[in-house]
Amino acid sequence: MNSLSQEIAATAARMVVEEGLEYGSAKRRALKQMGLPARTALPGNDVVEAEVRDYIDVFCADSQPAELAALRQLAVVWMERLAEFRPHLSGAVWRGTATALSDIYLQLFCDDPKSAEIRLIDHQVRYEVSTVQGFQGETVDALSMVCSCPGLSQRTLVHLMIYDRDDLRGALKLDTQGRSSRGDLFALKRLIEEVK
Repeated sequence: MNSLSQEIAATAARMVVEEGLEYGSAKRRALKQMGLPARTALPGNDVVEAEVRDYIDVFCADSQPAELAALRQLAVVWMERLAEFRPHLSGAVWRGTATALSDIYLQLFCDDPKSAEIRLIDHQVRYEVSTVQGFQGETVDALSMVCSCPGLSQRTLVHLMIYDRDDLRGALKLDTQGRSSRGDLFALKRLIEEVK
């Protein structure tokens, strides 16, 4: 990898950790901040994630583990509440790179795409609906809620991505490094126990 690509990744990683940006937006902002043309080749997400881990090790080693644990506990709460929709955790909270500024991403695999929304309405949970890109490049509905995160004494965004039940088969494929991109409640609880 060339040094420019590494520098873009390091700049993006700082934005991910300090501002809570997602990788794509952080890479685009890094280009702007560095005064590079928009067509400059961007580093892959694996490279940015490695830089995020390095940044956390150097600048956040004292606070990040507790922040990650609090976010994972909040994810457990919501995964238990929504167990009927086969929830899977993804993103920084699953990968272990989350900080207090990170959002929680839960992927729900529903028989009826409206059933999760109806469940939230029945329990008087306020949420906003948007359309986002799914893990296979398709568009999916996302139900976003602002939730209290007791372990952080702050509010955190929880996003519920709505998938068809059959999409679960494709969701369990491993990434290029042999890691799972998401995990169910059992896998998350196992991760939490491993860290203790």
